Amino acid sequence: MINFEFSNTTQIIFGKGTESQVGSAIRNYSNCDKILLVYGSERIKKNGLFDTISSSIKEYGIETRELGGVKPNPRLSLVQKGIEICRQENIDFVLAVGGGSAIDTAKAIGVGVPYDGNVWDFYLGKAIPKTTLKTAAICTIPAAGSESSLSSVITNEDGWYKKSINLDLIRPVFSIINPELTFTIPPYQIGCGVVDMMTHIMERYFTNTTHVDLTDRLCEAALRSIIVNGVKTLKEPENYDVRAEIVWAGTLAHNGLLNTGRVQDWASHRIALEMSGLYDIAHGASLSIVYPAWMEYVYHHDKKRFVQFAVRVWDVDLAYGEEDEICLEGIRRMREFFKKLNMPLTFEDAGLPTTAFEEMAEKATYGDTIPVGNFVKLGKTEIIDIYNLCRKK
Repeated sequence: MINFEFSNTTQIIFGKGTESQVGSAIRNYSNCDKILLVYGSERIKKNGLFDTISSSIKEYGIETRELGGVKPNPRLSLVQKGIEICRQENIDFVLAVGGGSAIDTAKAIGVGVPYDGNVWDFYLGKAIPKTTLKTAAICTIPAAGSESSLSSVITNEDGWYKKSINLDLIRPVFSIINPELTFTIPPYQIGCGVVDMMTHIMERYFTNTTHVDLTDRLCEAALRSIIVNGVKTLKEPENYDVRAEIVWAGTLAHNGLLNTGRVQDWASHRIALEMSGLYDIAHGASLSIVYPAWMEYVYHHDKKRFVQFAVRVWDVDLAYGEEDEICLEGIRRMREFFKKLNMPLTFEDAGLPTTAFEEMAEKATYGDTIPVGNFVKLGKTEIIDIYNLCRKK
């Protein structure tokens, strides 16, 4: 186990009806008289959530300015629009209502407002944010874990680059999580969310760090809980208890606890981000294609860890066969689970062309100058090999 510091400063307000506490929660962290409300579609106005939020905020004498239109794979252009609104209106608090895309947009706006340059500088690694506006979230989609994470992922339409920043500075000050707000989400979106949270855990699980049994078992327990409840929540979308398990798992998957004392990987996310950036495919769907292929490509690096994963997470019997057979059976069972969620397993399943592998690999590695991942370092050639494993089965 390596040295680590762990701090997650996001207050979580979890449970039924908690969205009505948003005005009080904002006032606990700010004396602001005006906030920017960031959201995606008009669905929050049709289902009454917007009215509940607005009423609570007004009760504390706070005005609201709106920034709607957040899309999956959130766009830099909308971030820049939000930055301008905040500067013009002297706003210093941003509230996101939605899933990871809305929250990541709010975080980007937060660091962009006090910065003299282009906020995209942060995502290219040309500059590091030193300060931010306060941000908060009302989470309506269980997936990204952005409601308490240190990450923000944004897509630049100029070239369709999708990049991230990762800093404790940008964690929301609070997040409200009411599982009931996720009941009406389409099944496909729930499936994407389940894949996303599972891969967040596995990016931490596949490590070269030794003597990490505690966090290994925390990761395994979280994965097993998601597996049990993932299909159930699709069959019973308004079962509060089942949905609450999934929603909370999504938060814990990416709040930093599961990576304490270990080096994380993140190669698959970098590889998948280029797919969703170029083709605008849902992030979870790109991961259901890439992650099993990555596993097939690298499992020889540490067969014992992949055997452990197969046995502890997917109940593959040690008597199933030789090490290679056990490793591959664990991967096969994971693919089968993704299939039960109606997720694509190949480029062919997703209806995606297979003509841009070199372009995506080039982007992922910054022109083959920076390899991705830590479990196994992967350059442009290796990433193209993995994309080729994703073609079709």
